[in-house]
Amino acid sequence: MAEHPAYPVGLRLSGRRVVVLGGGQVAQRRLPALIAAGADIVLVSPHATPSVEAMADAGEITWVRRAYQDGDLAEAWYALIATSDPEANTRASAEAERHRVWCVRSDDADQATAWTPATGHSEGVTVAVLTTHARGRDPRHTAAIRDAVVEGLRDGTLVAPHHRTRTPGVALVGGGPGDPDLITVRGRRLLAEADVVIADRLGPRDLLAELPPHVEVIDAAKIPYGRYMAQEAINNALIEHAKQGKAVVRLKGGDPYVFGRGMEEVQALAEAGIPCTVVPGISSSISVPSAAGIPVTHRGVAHEFTVVSGHVAPDDERSLVDWPALARLTGTLVILMGVDKIGKIAETLVAHGKSPETPVALVQEGTTAAQRRVDATLATVAETVRAEDVKPPAVIVVGEVVRVGPETSA
Repeated sequence: MAEHPAYPVGLRLSGRRVVVLGGGQVAQRRLPALIAAGADIVLVSPHATPSVEAMADAGEITWVRRAYQDGDLAEAWYALIATSDPEANTRASAEAERHRVWCVRSDDADQATAWTPATGHSEGVTVAVLTTHARGRDPRHTAAIRDAVVEGLRDGTLVAPHHRTRTPGVALVGGGPGDPDLITVRGRRLLAEADVVIADRLGPRDLLAELPPHVEVIDAAKIPYGRYMAQEAINNALIEHAKQGKAVVRLKGGDPYVFGRGMEEVQALAEAGIPCTVVPGISSSISVPSAAGIPVTHRGVAHEFTVVSGHVAPDDERSLVDWPALARLTGTLVILMGVDKIGKIAETLVAHGKSPETPVALVQEGTTAAQRRVDATLATVAETVRAEDVKPPAVIVVGEVVRVGPETSA
């Protein structure tokens, strides 16, 4: 048997009896996949790890609290033998052979009738890697191959085009704060599968260079608006390309729903009858301060943080922000899109009780190669922005957390 390769097959275990002998670390690793497969699982073991015990308490498995006995594998479709008793493992393996039950042994693969492959999952696909022969099996090598394939599928570096007809639709993808490594794996995969990408200037632009030549990339800032407002024109572009049967990705900076007008696009697509998938992104309101060494919360310093848009000045009748209330808060204030209004914002905060000496940090082009941090106070921030020529995009952090750093004692 050792001279012949294993025959790979996918077992459909939903509703079928699976017996697991032993409640240790091996069972703890293998049980979640068996539970996900819908198997009717019986665990036979006098003891179990806390995690395995929790599975039994939750009703995900049936736990028989004793050692293995002959007959335990009757009516089973599949067995996992993983006790610490070699003699019991041998007897159980022999029973599995008699009952023609496919059996995995954690202690002796050569005596097993089945092997567990190194598996991973990506969007409805299971990747399973097996060593060809028992002799010379190297679990770390098979796991490394599994990881490489799954990671490639997830991040789009390994592209496997869909050949069946796809349902037209749009994916609203949050690209994160700018560093291409900070987009989610799902977002990167959808980019790799796109026919059309409509991108904001604040999205991770470096990823666009990785797209195949056939992908049409549209700069949202350059869509001809004509009689439409900018957002209306973008909505129409999404609808038109999706109706042509194309896979469309709307690539946005940060998160689509954090000052990204994402819901407006979802509503327009819904009205046009076009399905839309929303992929969350890492918001610059948290990630950019973090990249600059600023925690938005810190024990003993700030127990809350508030994120506001600064694109409308405090004295503008269109403003929806309660600036006087923000001035009374003791936590961290994060301001997005507020570089050109920071002077008026600082003046308003001070007028309503905030100390002029409250520290302020402006982080320009956060997480990118051009990132820089400029520090000031509420009293000096307007002049500092002019003197240092701070330009958008920049995230502004107001509060004592600006002074917290690695050298600060807890």
